[in-house]
Amino acid sequence: MFGNLGAFVNGNMFMGLFGADIGLKLPDEDARKIAAAGGGPFGPAERPMSGYVSLPAAVTPAATRRWVAKAVAHVGALPPKQPKAKKRPAKY
Repeated sequence: MFGNLGAFVNGNMFMGLFGADIGLKLPDEDARKIAAAGGGPFGPAERPMSGYVSLPAAVTPAATRRWVAKAVAHVGALPPKQPKAKKRPAKY
């Protein structure tokens, strides 16, 4: 995850780190709440990750735990990610 850590449930990422930013995949309504509280896009400025939002820097540890629990529940309800088919090596 951009050389940082990512946390997954059923093969889907629900939380990641990008520098000092904690990014979460939340339902749209919750993502809007985070944005209104000072959160922002997650990932590189030139290409932020769609569907993820960064927590505000001033968020408390207790609030962070609540948001992470919401992200786990949201992503955990998604269908498990299917593994990509492996490419066959080229024959020479």
